[in-house]
Amino acid sequence: MFHLASAVFWTLIQPVNLTGLLVAASLTAALLRWRRLSVSLSLLGLLVLGLSGWTTLGALFLHPLENRFQQPAGPLGEVDGIIVLGGGFEGAINLVRGGYELNASGDRFVEAAVLARRYPGARLVISGGSGSVFLAGEGDADTAPRLLTALGVAPGRIEMENRSRDTYENAQFSKRLVAPQPGETWLLVTSAFHMPRAVGAFRQADFPVVPWPVDYKTSGTERFGLAADNVLDSLRNTTTAMREWLGLLAYWLAGRTDRLLPVPD
Repeated sequence: MFHLASAVFWTLIQPVNLTGLLVAASLTAALLRWRRLSVSLSLLGLLVLGLSGWTTLGALFLHPLENRFQQPAGPLGEVDGIIVLGGGFEGAINLVRGGYELNASGDRFVEAAVLARRYPGARLVISGGSGSVFLAGEGDADTAPRLLTALGVAPGRIEMENRSRDTYENAQFSKRLVAPQPGETWLLVTSAFHMPRAVGAFRQADFPVVPWPVDYKTSGTERFGLAADNVLDSLRNTTTAMREWLGLLAYWLAGRTDRLLPVPD
């Protein structure tokens, strides 16, 4: 129920859809001759779209998420395992075409191949089933072996956790699969903006991990103003930031993480 409710809520509240709903409400108000309400809703819709697409607002909201956790500065010694969270593949396309098309978060799986070569003795776990509610797609854990083996990772090293639909289940099901022992070192690979929520979920599952953020969406040097990049990238940043902050709030309220914004150890 949590997964379905969050999917429906997010579909309604993301910037483009929210703008569309406001415009539709404005037109309805105009038909009912509620002129003041109609104008207010139209202006609000333009404000949402303008701030999302033509300013650096999205990048600024991503900064505290992407800067929260850093890759370890020094050598780690022995690494027992690497967990890579799903979300980097175009599941709907791969389900039909059978390939390994990457999306904007595909860096997770490129880094997985790099880390697998760097730590040849580590277990490699791909965590991610199909979390889509409205569109059928192949789970990332089912797609990843095709890409990773093509990049030179031995098939026998790849372990798949393909039941999870969200970050909370990533943590719960991964722990059951690998049964981590005290003193082991497990790397957690996911997008930098997603790392705070992922770390919070793994801590709640009592699964200690070493954050290994990748897939940065910002340089970290942006200041508020008109976006220097194209409109679609700015809109994507705002959408990503909104989703992640709302996800953190929902996880905290639901007891899936013990802090609204987890902190480094």
